[in-house]
Amino acid sequence: MFRNLTPTVRALLYVNFIVYGLEWLTGGRLLDTFALWPIGAERLEGGHPFEPWQLVTYAFLHDTRTIWHLLGNMFALYMFGPDAELALGWRRFSGYYFACVIGAGLTQLWVVQSFTPGEGETIGASGGIFGLLLFYGMTFPHRRLLLLFPPIPMPAWLFVTLYGILELSLGVFGQMQGVAHFAHLGGMATGLALILYWRAAGRRPAS
Repeated sequence: MFRNLTPTVRALLYVNFIVYGLEWLTGGRLLDTFALWPIGAERLEGGHPFEPWQLVTYAFLHDTRTIWHLLGNMFALYMFGPDAELALGWRRFSGYYFACVIGAGLTQLWVVQSFTPGEGETIGASGGIFGLLLFYGMTFPHRRLLLLFPPIPMPAWLFVTLYGILELSLGVFGQMQGVAHFAHLGGMATGLALILYWRAAGRRPAS
């Protein structure tokens, strides 16, 4: 089944799993430098300074206390990434993915600085993954997706819409503490802005 992987998706999978192994070997010390730390976090106990590269590197780090954080993101990358890369081409796909990662990181920084000062670091590829979900739902809206729970088939556009509403609700009402819901929404918003720009410029990806 891995023969269907496209080059950039394959590389992202490899790098994420390798970095996860390095996190284990170093006892999580990679977080000190490469997680996304809030601006001014070095003034807090256990905090570290924000650096610009963290807006990219945080997306390659995952929670080593549970492998499901990594596996969930990588499964979504495996499921939705190849079709997105084939539609966009590897260069634009790479730019799109990392733009969503950065947009998610900036959104998280803004939310933390504005509403939850003192919150810790952010890690995980979810910002880029949610951007890919948004792209998939808009580019292949009528493809049927079968959820694991509940096992109900639905078109991609509906799945993505409901997922976005769920993330907004969880973020606004503070449910599932420790999950960066607004970073997820930031990834989707960045992806939406790029897609609308491409369509307005007459460079709509083929479906």
